[in-house]
Amino acid sequence: MTVTKPPTGERPIAPLGHFIFFSRWLQAPLYIGLVIAQVIYVWQFLKELYNLFGYAFLHFDPPHGMEESSHEAVTMLMVLGLVDIVMISNLLIMVIVGGYETFVSRIRLDNHPDQPEWLSHVNANVLKTKLAMSIIGISSIHLLRTFIQSDEMDNDTMLWQTLIHLAFIVSALALAWIDRMSLTANQRAANARIAGEVPVEH
Repeated sequence: MTVTKPPTGERPIAPLGHFIFFSRWLQAPLYIGLVIAQVIYVWQFLKELYNLFGYAFLHFDPPHGMEESSHEAVTMLMVLGLVDIVMISNLLIMVIVGGYETFVSRIRLDNHPDQPEWLSHVNANVLKTKLAMSIIGISSIHLLRTFIQSDEMDNDTMLWQTLIHLAFIVSALALAWIDRMSLTANQRAANARIAGEVPVEH
């Protein structure tokens, strides 16, 4: 039986290193839990969609807290609630797929027609930036709902929600700037080619 020796200058990984590297699989149940949370959000979306259908066509009472709003405003608020659920579900998908791909194991979706465009070059920095952008989108929906119900909101609440939204924007810009500053020239060129900004040389 021939024992393959590691190349000169390389040492085999110690058993402790193997054990520590294998510990990444402890995160797998966390992502499975997020998948279950995604199922719960699908159920919540169906309930909200049923309530919207009932309010629009079956004369259901408006949701609690919207009794004094007009029919158009209540419909818009309920639709925004559906959009909010969808955006949070998108955020969950990014965390589940991107986090698993980055920190646990490769999913190996190369050449799959349904592979997300961002998954081909995802890393921890890209994932953080995309999550920050998703949070800004969710915050925008909540802020829009607040402005629609401005007659029922006090000024302090609206002011704090606006300031928190601006804080999210500043945080996302800071993350994007830090990510860009940490890239080397070769990495910037590679990212530009991926984004289609620079044609690939032949």
